[in-house]
Amino acid sequence: MIEIHKATIHAIELNLLSPFSTSYGTVTNRELLLLEVEDISGEAGWGEVVAFSTPWYTEETIQTCFHMLNDFLLPALIGKRLTTPLDLQEIFNPIKRNHMSKAAIDCAVWDLFAKKNNKSLSQALGGTKEAVEAGVVVGLDDIHKMVHKIDEHLKAGYKRFKVKIKPGADYNLIKQIRNHYPKLPLMVDANSAYSLNDLNLLQKLDEFDLMMIEQPLDSSDIIDHRHLQQQLRTPVCLDESIVSYDDARKAIELGSCQVINVKVGRVGGLTEAKRIHDLCQKSNVRLWVGGMLESGISRAHNIALASLENFTIPGDISASSRYWNKDVILPEVEVDDGLIHVPKEPGIGYRVDRIFLNKVSTYQKTYA
Repeated sequence: MIEIHKATIHAIELNLLSPFSTSYGTVTNRELLLLEVEDISGEAGWGEVVAFSTPWYTEETIQTCFHMLNDFLLPALIGKRLTTPLDLQEIFNPIKRNHMSKAAIDCAVWDLFAKKNNKSLSQALGGTKEAVEAGVVVGLDDIHKMVHKIDEHLKAGYKRFKVKIKPGADYNLIKQIRNHYPKLPLMVDANSAYSLNDLNLLQKLDEFDLMMIEQPLDSSDIIDHRHLQQQLRTPVCLDESIVSYDDARKAIELGSCQVINVKVGRVGGLTEAKRIHDLCQKSNVRLWVGGMLESGISRAHNIALASLENFTIPGDISASSRYWNKDVILPEVEVDDGLIHVPKEPGIGYRVDRIFLNKVSTYQKTYA
C-alpha cells in the first residue's frame, strides 16, 4: 500500500550539446518538469514531463502540463492510498487526454511502487532483459556533419540509426547516406511531413532497404497510413498516431503499420505502454521505445520498459553524454558497445543529483 503524502514539481532547463533539428524545427535547450512523489514513510519516486515548450509534437506544452498537474492531477493525488500504480486510473479517468501530465505521475508512482517492493522497475513491469540495445537519432544537418555524427555513433557501438527527413531533404539525403553506409541499420522519421500525394516519393525510399519509415503522414491519422502501407515495401512505423491502447488496437486491425514506436509520455505512462506491449506481442507487431530529448529520469523509465520481451528493435535510448554536459542522475546512463545495462537496484536504479538539480532548477512547487 502506498499513501501519497507529498509531491514536488522541479522545473529545470538543460542546454543541448548541439542543436537538434526535425521537420518541425530546431531545439537548442530543453525545459522539463521533474516530478517527485513521496509516501508517508518518506520514500520518493520520480517521473518527468517530456512535453516541449511549444506544441509541435503534441498539443501539450510544459506550461499546459504544469497547469494540469497544479490545478487538477496533483490535488487529486495527495492523500490517496494506492495498492498498485493501476489504481491511478480512478484519478485519471475524469480528465481527458493530457497524457504527458498523467505519465509524469504514473512513472513516479511506478518508481515508488518498485522501491516499496524492493524490486527494480524492470522487474516490477515484467522485464526479462539484463541489457537493452541502444539506437541513436541524427537530426537534419549538412550531409558532411551528419556522416561525421554517424561515424562517431558507429564507434560507440549504437545498433540502429534514425535520420530525420522532410520534403526537400529526403531521397537524395538518404541516397548519400546509403552510399557511405550500404549495410547500416537505418530508418527515417518524417514527423508527419508528407501526405498521400507524396506516394511516388515515399515509394522511391523502398530502394534503400530501410528498417522502417516513421510517421510519414498526419499525426492523428490511421486510415491514410493503411493505404500507404499497402503501397510500400518499407514497413510503416506509427508514432504520434498512437496515444493509447485503443489507437494501437485500431491501427493493428486496419493494417496501418508493421511497427509501433512507444513513447511513455505520449501514451500516458508505463501502465498504458505495457498494455500496448502486450497487445503487440499477441499481434506480432514489432516495437521499440522512442525518446523525447529527456533527462536521465525518463531515460531510466525507458530502459526499464525496453527490457520487456517484445521490444525487439533498438530504441532511442542513448547515453546521457549524447545530449547533456551533465545529467540529473547518478550514475549517468552509459552505452557499452551498443548496450545499456538494465539496473537491478530498487526502482529506476539511478539517484537524482540534488546538488546539480538545484543548479538547473528554475522553480519548485510542493504539494502536501
